[in-house]
Order: sequence, then structure tokens, then C-alpha cells
Amino acid sequence: SFEEPEYTANSDATGVLRLLEAMRSLNLLNTCKFYQASTSELYGSVAETPQSENTPFHPRSPYGVAKLYAYWIVVNYRESYGAFACNGILFNHESPRRGETFVTRKISRAVCRIYHNIQTKLTLGNMDAIRDWGFAGDYVEAMWMMLQHDTPSDWVVATGETHTVQEFAKIAFDIVGLNWEDYVTTSDKYHRPNEVKYLLGDPTKVKSELNWKPNTTFEMLVQMMVDHDINLATRESVLIKENLMKPTWEYPK
Repeated sequence: SFEEPEYTANSDATGVLRLLEAMRSLNLLNTCKFYQASTSELYGSVAETPQSENTPFHPRSPYGVAKLYAYWIVVNYRESYGAFACNGILFNHESPRRGETFVTRKISRAVCRIYHNIQTKLTLGNMDAIRDWGFAGDYVEAMWMMLQHDTPSDWVVATGETHTVQEFAKIAFDIVGLNWEDYVTTSDKYHRPNEVKYLLGDPTKVKSELNWKPNTTFEMLVQMMVDHDINLATRESVLIKENLMKPTWEYPK
């Protein structure tokens, strides 16, 4: 979002406004429910730990700022027009479907490619960044629950526990029997202009009001992602041996 702030604002801020205004202008507010994919990036430079629905926002990226507009326009349409519109303030949620440039998937992909000798190293940014990571499948269930609730509101969805990027990398490498320190390097290239160092969600409200809880532990999540990506790396290895593909020694760039 630092590289494309205007695009970020168009998609994550005014894009939400356009959808809500389409519902209003077509008289669909009484027949449609609206879910806004809000984010823990709203908290940015956190005012308190853990972060709840009542924690002040202080976003530290164009993405976070755009999402802040989206959050408040949802609240505004709910209060002004009676829209059934919810903000799900989701902390980091990962799965094998995560994009390969996001740090968790970048790690799981690299670990499996290194295991198959397709890749030689993994370059990361801030290894000490602390996040509240959960499984996306569990979080989608929470989204659905929000829209089944009697009244619209805003909910934090999180596990209530934190881990560092280094922990994620260590567990992933351990799964395939490798020492992460032998393969991981760091680069300023992957540091943000404004770092968000520590995010920890307080899921008290979503647990009490929606009876939601995460079913997947952090270790289960990492295992799931490595299991998926080892199959991809195995197929890549076969293609390379058959000269149908050239190895890429660091992936992604």
C-alpha cells in the first residue's frame, strides 16, 4: 500500500462506500446484509494491549488508513440508514491459500522448496514482528456468525495469543527437519517505512456474543501450510528433474 496508496484508497475505502451507496440507492438496505473485512492494521501504533473493539485506532500504512475510512462509513450507514452492516476486525488469518508474497506463505513455500533443493535461502524482513495468527477457515465461520446475529455490530476476531515471525519460521523448518538459522537471512527491503511491531487481539466480545472460538492452534496452522506446500514443491522437483522447469534459487523475489 505504500507503493500504490491511491489504488489502495480506491479499493479499500471508496470501494466500500460505493457498495453501501448502491444498496441504499436501490432500496436494498432492508433485504441485504453487509460484511466489511476490517483489519487489525487499524490499531497500528497500539494504544493498549490487547486490542479490543474499544481500543483507539492509529493506522500506520495507507492500507490501514483506507480501512479506517471503510470502518467508519460502515458505522455511519448503520446508524444513519439502519443498514445491517458489520465490521469484522480480523487479526492475521492465514491458510494454504494465502498469497505467496505474504510472510507466512512465503515462509512455508520457501521451506518446502529448500527441502527439495529447489531454493537455497529465504530472505525476510523484521523477524521480531509479533502477530496474533489464526486459521482463515475459523475466521470465515466468525464472519458468517456476525451476519446471523440479531443485530449488526463490530467484532474483533483473534486467537488472543501471539507469535513472532521467527517462531513461524522455526516451526516450519522443524517440520521438514531443517535448522532455520542455516537458511534464513534478513533484508531492509522487506521492512515497512512504518513498522507495526505488536498486535494482540482481545476476542472476548465475539466469544461471548457469537459463541465463537478458534479451533486451529498456531502449530496446526503452520503444519497445514507446510503440508500443502510440500506437495507443490514435490511437483516442482519432478518438473526440474525432467528439464521441464528451471529452478529459482530464491522465491519469490
